[in-house]
Amino acid sequence: MQGMRFAVTVHLHGTLAANARGEFKLPVGATLEAVSISNSAATNALLDVGTSADRDGILDGVDCGDSGTPTLFTSANHNGALATANQPYRFAKSDIVAWDLDFDGASGTAAANCQIVFYFLEG
Repeated sequence: MQGMRFAVTVHLHGTLAANARGEFKLPVGATLEAVSISNSAATNALLDVGTSADRDGILDGVDCGDSGTPTLFTSANHNGALATANQPYRFAKSDIVAWDLDFDGASGTAAANCQIVFYFLEG
């Protein structure tokens, strides 16, 4: 059914000792409505979100939520080369969503128990 909202969740358990990254392929065309990230530390971690061709094309080096308080990024926060502020990014069927987490920013405090949630609208 077109127009259905769905979420994709990534959880990274424990205190991170290195950068993390991931990719997933969308089974349908979908619009990225928001990305939420939180962790249990007062961290300097940074998140990139994009495509397999441009891994920071939608969100480029955004700060992660600290001490259990999530941060929510909507289209108003898009700062990557592929995105336009205030216009949700549209993925086609079978597109790859890519993310990278710099676990401690510029050698700051490492992230711990991270949760990243991608919110999509089908169609």
